[in-house]
Amino acid sequence: MSATLLSQLTIFVLAILVGFEVISKVPATLHTPLMSGANSIHGIVLVGSMLIAARADNPLSQVLSLIAVAFAAMNVVGGYLVTDRMLQMFRKKAPPPPRPADEAK
Repeated sequence: MSATLLSQLTIFVLAILVGFEVISKVPATLHTPLMSGANSIHGIVLVGSMLIAARADNPLSQVLSLIAVAFAAMNVVGGYLVTDRMLQMFRKKAPPPPRPADEAK
């Protein structure tokens, strides 16, 4: 195993551990604003994956970049759907329409 691969794997594992630790400490009231920020970051990831896909020159890199674009797009759309669903919980519900008075009495 090369030293470069080992250092990259170490950084990847540390990033996973730090990300899990940070996300697990987020209170529910901050989840929606953080999701909105994360959606903008995922938009940047989508643009980056599209730029990489445009420069792909062999079949393997084309397939991998297509997968990256698809996952990034799903992440952006899913993030906005989850954020919208969470924001609906905070909207005021419309009052029920008034019931007609009983005129038969």
